[in-house]
Amino acid sequence: MDVVTIGETMTLFTPNEEGPLRHARSFSMKFGGAESNVAIGLSRLGYKSRWISRLGEDEFGEAMLSFIRGEGVDVSFVTRDSEAPTGVFFKEFRRMNDTRVYYYRKHSAASKMSAELLPEEAIKDAAYLHITGITPALGQSSRSIIDKAIRIAKDNSTRIVFDPNLRLKIWSNENEARHYLTKYASECDIVMPGVAEAEFLFGTHTPEQYVDYFHDLGVNTVLMKLGKEGSLISAPSIPKTYVPGFLVERVVDPVGAGDAFAAGVLSGLLDGFSLNEAVRRGNAMGAMVTMVNGDAEGLPNRADLDLFMNGCKEDVKR
Repeated sequence: MDVVTIGETMTLFTPNEEGPLRHARSFSMKFGGAESNVAIGLSRLGYKSRWISRLGEDEFGEAMLSFIRGEGVDVSFVTRDSEAPTGVFFKEFRRMNDTRVYYYRKHSAASKMSAELLPEEAIKDAAYLHITGITPALGQSSRSIIDKAIRIAKDNSTRIVFDPNLRLKIWSNENEARHYLTKYASECDIVMPGVAEAEFLFGTHTPEQYVDYFHDLGVNTVLMKLGKEGSLISAPSIPKTYVPGFLVERVVDPVGAGDAFAAGVLSGLLDGFSLNEAVRRGNAMGAMVTMVNGDAEGLPNRADLDLFMNGCKEDVKR
C-alpha cells in the first residue's frame, strides 16, 4: 500500500446557483472530505491508497462508500455505525472568491471512530500515513485512533504526513486546537501547513520564520503552502526554497486545493522525485482543482496533470 489516510468524509450539498444559501432551491449531491480527497487524488494517478473511516448505516453512507470504492480506493477498513448518521455539509457560493462551508457533523458516525476499530494491518504495509487536524478535532475518541495510527506507523517505519487543516468551528476552543495541532506536528515527518494555520499557531511572522518554528517542534520536512505564490520548502539537506505556483485565470472553488497539493506531493515522493519536483507537482494539482466545482471532481488523472504542467505557466519566479 502506498498511502493510508484516516478521516471523516461527508455528504456535500452544493446549490445549483450562486448567492446566499437562503435563496437556494435546488442542490447537487457530492461527497467531500480532506482525507478521501487525498486518497482519490492518488488513486487517479495510479497509486494504491486506502481510506479509513466510519459511516452511518444510511443511504448517504451507502452512496459514499460506493463512490470512493469506485474511484479505486481501498475501503476494506471502513466500519459502519447503526446508531449514528453519516455527516452532511453545505457549500455556499455567495459571490466570486467568497465560498463558505456549513457543517452538520455533530454526533456523526465518523466522530465515533476509536482506537479499537483500527487493526495494525490497516497501516503497517503503507509507505506513508496521511493525517489531518480535522480528525482529532472531532473529539477524544477520534484522537485515540490517530494516536494509535501514529504508533503503528512509527513501529513499521511508515513515514507520517500531517496537514493541520485548521477548522476552528469543530474544536472546543482555540487553546485546545493549538495544543493538539502542535502535538501532532511534532510527531510527524512531513508537515504541510498554510500561512493562516501557521499564524494561528505561532503568531504573525514571515514564512521563513514559520518554517523554523515547525523545525523547532522536531519536524523534519516543512512544506509551507503560500496559495497562488506556490510553496516554501525546507528539510535538513535542503535550504529554504520557494517553489512557484501555477497561474489560474479564474478560481471556481478553492475548497480541496490543499488536499490536491498533498496528493501531488505524495505521488512525486513515491515516484522518487526530489522534494522540489514533488512540491511542484503538488502546486500544479492544487491549482487544477480550484478550476472545478467540487472537492474531488477536479482531481486529475496522470495525462491531464502532465498536460497542465507542460502547458501552464508558473505564476511566480523567485
